[in-house]
Amino acid sequence: MPTKAVIKSILKEAIPSNKTILENGIKILSYSTPTVRSISLGIWIGVGSQNEENSNSGISHFIEHMVFKGTKNRSAYEIANSLESIGGYLNAFTSKEHTCYYARFLNSHLPIAFDVLADLVLNPTFDSEEIEKEKGVVLEELKNMEDDPGDLIQDYFDEAIYPTHPLGRSIIGTKESIKVLAKEDLNKYKNKNYIPSNIIITAAGNLNHDEVVNLVKKYFSKLNSTKKIQTISNSFKYKPLIKTYIKPIQQTHVIFGRDAFSAQSDLRYTGYILSTLLGGGMSSRLFQKVREKNGYAYNIYSFLSCLKSSGTFGVYLACDFSKKDKAIDLIKNEFELILKNGLTKTEVKRAKEHLKGSTVLSLESASNQMMRLGTSELYFKKQFSVEEVLSKVESISIDDVMNLANKLLKIDKFSDVRINPSVN
Repeated sequence: MPTKAVIKSILKEAIPSNKTILENGIKILSYSTPTVRSISLGIWIGVGSQNEENSNSGISHFIEHMVFKGTKNRSAYEIANSLESIGGYLNAFTSKEHTCYYARFLNSHLPIAFDVLADLVLNPTFDSEEIEKEKGVVLEELKNMEDDPGDLIQDYFDEAIYPTHPLGRSIIGTKESIKVLAKEDLNKYKNKNYIPSNIIITAAGNLNHDEVVNLVKKYFSKLNSTKKIQTISNSFKYKPLIKTYIKPIQQTHVIFGRDAFSAQSDLRYTGYILSTLLGGGMSSRLFQKVREKNGYAYNIYSFLSCLKSSGTFGVYLACDFSKKDKAIDLIKNEFELILKNGLTKTEVKRAKEHLKGSTVLSLESASNQMMRLGTSELYFKKQFSVEEVLSKVESISIDDVMNLANKLLKIDKFSDVRINPSVN
């Protein structure tokens, strides 16, 4: 872990983020780090799979694919070549709550990189022939996910936690919903959601904030809409479930987890500490007990996933079918030991230092800085300085962690979702 001196040294190199809001509502955030020679740029749209209906499940992700298939100004090849030809990188991703188009490049190439990203977001053509081709690509992506039980188990777990809510659906969609998507569907969905009040533009690296703002004005100032995105209801009643799926695989994959709290909760840092000491590294309780001491699993970790108004907490592991019940029993036993005997000051301190170190070291990546700007604005509508985060983590006591453990580690509240091999 970094020493206090190293932390202070890194923090001095980081200039606090700047924020500008255009008249049409688009938000611009930047974070300047003069010691690097690159820039990471992102255009965020506050729409994801939770905004979809059953009938168009996967459309947010499909649009993310289709913008790369051609715009009014560039062919698919020209888009692919635009940043690669100058040593840059261009990509995108869709989550349950947002879509992000991003690029990384040398700081001298900011104008061309911005032109390309803006072109993707503003001018996709959604050619009907390309739509049909891309359906095949996305269906292959869906097959690829279904062939990866480590990914697939997460979708099954989400479905168990949110059985009647859009958050329980796969981001990719289904074979049926993908096959029926048409050009008019994409245009209608994009026009509804890709509006100024729903757009955030973030940049981090060796940059000047005013230059970024001027580029946004150049490309996005004419984009106007008085529409507001409707708030998605995240109300649902969680009920623990036991679900087992059978696949032609070699191991059993398990998520033993439950509902938790949102990103807005004051408990989130306490939760990250609890998750870290449970299964957040090689020195964690579960890694030591399940893998090192008993040799039951290669992969085991805990997680806390906080969304805007909900969240999940759990443990993932992959192990031989014959060892699955013993491994799960060890996890349950570790929960019970914590509730019975408590935690040690040493392990809580170690978990806190792990979180603080990870936070500070992330400042060395302009991409992480850009992502942090976007997610903080989406979830909190504000930015937290690294000093604030470190102070908050440090302020959490062993009693705080135990109080949360007493609420969260109740075994009867956990769902047990498994993918078992078809041949035992």
